[in-house]
Amino acid sequence: MEEDFELGEKVPPAVNRMGNVIGDADGRGFNPGLIVRLVVGGLLLAFLVVNYAFYMYAQKTLPPKKKKPVSKKKMKRERLKQGISAPGE
Repeated sequence: MEEDFELGEKVPPAVNRMGNVIGDADGRGFNPGLIVRLVVGGLLLAFLVVNYAFYMYAQKTLPPKKKKPVSKKKMKRERLKQGISAPGE
């Protein structure tokens, strides 16, 4: 009976198809998912760095914001609260 099942050099295709999976993994290069993550992460990092650089440049070069003008009515109220009479009264 042993003679019937002896394959010798011949290996069935289903067994040979897998090959040496662990040994072949090193030769194929990067994982496509890893490449996508690296590209997206690099773009995100570049976006954040450029935005920070623009922010720092704007802080140094742009003039400070102008304050809103205070209305005459509010100025009159503030003067009355402080005890200073309004001019003309």
